[in-house]
Amino acid sequence: MADLNNIEAIGIGLASPEKILEWSHGEVKKPETINYRTLKPEADGLFCEKIFGPTKDWECYCGKYKKIRYRGIVCDKCGVEVTRSKVRRERMGHIRLAAPVSHIWYFRGIPSRMGLLLDMSPRNLEKILYFAAYIVIDPKETNFTTRQIINERDYRTALSEYGRNSFVAKMGAEAIRDLLAEIDIDELAKELHEDLATARGQKEQRITKRLEVVESFQQSNNRPQDMVLEVLPVLPPELRPMVQLDGGRFATSDLNDLYRRVINRNNRLNKLLQLGAPNIIVRNEKRMLQESVDALIDNGRRGRAVTGAGNRPLKSLSDLLKGKQGRLRQNLLGKRVDYSGRSVIVVGPELKLHQCGLPKEMALELFKPFVMRELVQLDYAQNIKSARRLVERGGDVVWDILDEVIQDHPVLLNRAPTLHRLGIQAFEPVLVEGRAIKLHPLVCTAFNADFDGDQMAVHVPLSTEAQAEARFLMLSTNNLLKPQDGKPVTVPTQDIVLGCYYMTLERANPAEKKDAPQRVFSSMDEAVMAYENKQIT
Repeated sequence: MADLNNIEAIGIGLASPEKILEWSHGEVKKPETINYRTLKPEADGLFCEKIFGPTKDWECYCGKYKKIRYRGIVCDKCGVEVTRSKVRRERMGHIRLAAPVSHIWYFRGIPSRMGLLLDMSPRNLEKILYFAAYIVIDPKETNFTTRQIINERDYRTALSEYGRNSFVAKMGAEAIRDLLAEIDIDELAKELHEDLATARGQKEQRITKRLEVVESFQQSNNRPQDMVLEVLPVLPPELRPMVQLDGGRFATSDLNDLYRRVINRNNRLNKLLQLGAPNIIVRNEKRMLQESVDALIDNGRRGRAVTGAGNRPLKSLSDLLKGKQGRLRQNLLGKRVDYSGRSVIVVGPELKLHQCGLPKEMALELFKPFVMRELVQLDYAQNIKSARRLVERGGDVVWDILDEVIQDHPVLLNRAPTLHRLGIQAFEPVLVEGRAIKLHPLVCTAFNADFDGDQMAVHVPLSTEAQAEARFLMLSTNNLLKPQDGKPVTVPTQDIVLGCYYMTLERANPAEKKDAPQRVFSSMDEAVMAYENKQIT
């Protein structure tokens, strides 16, 4: 595995069969998971210790080697390397597919990347991939054209008319792979640029979309034929675990069921090919293999979803990544971090635009290290330990120091989902009683926040550079305009507009203005004082 402490960048691209084999530590050949008598992983199965590593630290499968002193030794009896069991979170396996299979993301995505590259409609592409029609790869001397779609009857007629070797027509992902492999990306880009100069209307739109995909391939150095899988990577077993429950039953990840379907169908297809089974049976098995890989990658994207117990759709690899509960948003973007808190927001009309009301208890917890440092420097405490005790007791001196600490220390407020840059902004904190964060009403539009129970997160920038960035780039008063179109985002809404309307309503009528001049008050206290002095009734 790569050094996880020294990563400069992460890139996502198409994995070639060679790259997948490079990642892999062995081929998964059997659909079995664990032996239900010994409760140990089956050899060459989905949890095989030889492929993925030992289930116990420094112990091989057969028990011949059991100590750390044998580290790195591969057992000559069971073939398991003596190492830490945590490698089962990292080591991948692979399944060598008996027939090529298309990746459903590139065929079914909108727009269909395969369709745009081959200049084919998704409907025709589906017919070929799922063995409903043939596509002509090489017409040779026949009347067919390259990439022409022909049905079973036309294919048989052509065979009897021209002979078996007079043209090449295929079906399934193998045909698509051959066509993709023939594409010269640079040449295709050049042709499309020439066609675009004269194209108009829908044709122009189609060429523009195709050009976008072609140029993406040029920039990324990915190979188009890698959109068709020949080797399927198998996730490390600790990321698709199987655990024993109290009653002796097992709970397992849905991925294991989906992998099992793929392996079963792949093994069956291998056997049929070895036996020389009739073409129609082989074709049907290839289609079923394609469907099982589709379900593994993105269950339910095409046709009915594969279901488990209780008619529940099984969670595929895509389901684990996408959405609010997916790996990216839940575990990577939604990580718990230090020096942060969250609370319900309430309106704070008395605040300035660049201020937010921070509950005292939360502020003390967030700024605790800064307060403790000040206590030691000002000789209120001898060391950090006694300063911590002083903070926990929360005397007057602690609150006074907290007031000083937060003076020039902006905090970041973030409301999920952060859909644009203005979803996280910096504010100067003002200590408030209670447990709710106070927010100026004019910044609500940027956060898409309202006060019906919304929660917001607070983050404290620690370094001087982070504080400077927060103050100059992220302060709410420096973000009055939308980055997307330059229109103002800090605009009066709702009751502010209503208040402005009522304040100016009577002034619009000059006659009423003479009789009863409009009075405007800056606060409730001022209005009450005017009432008590009988200036208003």
